[in-house]
Amino acid sequence: MSDWIDVAREGSLAEGEHLVVDVDGTEVAVFRIEGAYYAIQDACTHDGAEIASGRLEGCEIICPRHRARFSLKTGKVLSPPAYEDLATFPVRVEDGRIQVRDACWD
Repeated sequence: MSDWIDVAREGSLAEGEHLVVDVDGTEVAVFRIEGAYYAIQDACTHDGAEIASGRLEGCEIICPRHRARFSLKTGKVLSPPAYEDLATFPVRVEDGRIQVRDACWD
């Protein structure tokens, strides 16, 4: 199991903003949507391109390259050309810090 990694101060991301951080060698995009934080792997499952710069619509992100849609809450693919879900990462706020961890080894 990996440790929680500090990624930012609570409140440092405005609504709809994101940042990209390295979590155990994986690029992870952390978003603030509707006052909550969500973290996804920053790689579209269609072709591996970064996805964090895509357009947000509510809790969905649209890949900037080929317009596949994904849920930020669950990572579920919502429209092609992608057919595989995005990896998601646990996020918490602890002592005023936004933290993420890689739970794949749990």
